[in-house]
Amino acid sequence: MAVQAGVDGCRGGWIAAVAEIDAQPEIRVFGRFAALVDALPEDALIAVDMPIGLPECSGPGGRGPEKLVRPLLGMRQSSVFSIPSRAAVYSSMAPASSGDDGWLAAHRRASAAARETSDPPRGVSIQAFGLFAKIRELDTLLRENPPLRDRVFETHPELCFWRLNGRRPLCEPKKVKGAVYAPGLAERRRLLATAGFDADRVAALPPAGAAEDDLLDALAVLGAARNRAAGRQITFPDPPARDAHGLPIAISC
Repeated sequence: MAVQAGVDGCRGGWIAAVAEIDAQPEIRVFGRFAALVDALPEDALIAVDMPIGLPECSGPGGRGPEKLVRPLLGMRQSSVFSIPSRAAVYSSMAPASSGDDGWLAAHRRASAAARETSDPPRGVSIQAFGLFAKIRELDTLLRENPPLRDRVFETHPELCFWRLNGRRPLCEPKKVKGAVYAPGLAERRRLLATAGFDADRVAALPPAGAAEDDLLDALAVLGAARNRAAGRQITFPDPPARDAHGLPIAISC
């Protein structure tokens, strides 16, 4: 697979860092994940920072991969959200505006569905609920297109940075109180530059629809795609579990 992509969700849809083998990546934003897939070669390998594989019932800490990855990340482990059951994720189609009472009502319904399908019963955090629309988008695409399951896999940027940092947790958060945090961005840029990404590309402004940290995350997870293409990926768990639709439940870097 000569082309690899690292993909992160962003305000405008999905930001992708796309490159051939070890070339410097092109950065693009796509409104829909299907459009991203259609824009790449048919054999492109795509690492995405979004949960793939949904349980019918979730246990403490969410799915299995979250529980394996969190202890590696130190103070950054809170970035790995607990993903509830498929029933909770599909419990409603939430309006886009977080200020809309319909959005809040949808969150309440999702939490109720999550509590009914978890042991011990647990609701849904606002942060995790904010991912549901993109989780459904990706889940639907992979269920309807089984061949994509061999090319699109789940990763997490903080796990990728953990690996770039010599398998050690990062010292600085990338955000503080919802705002990007300069020391955290600087730490991540340094690791990406050390990994061979061009300094100008790492320091570039993100395209419209994405933020600075989205760009850095996309570059980090491109590293996961390159690792998998070279056969040196690390997967949690290995081998992956499978959900009721045959989708893998694992996080790789």
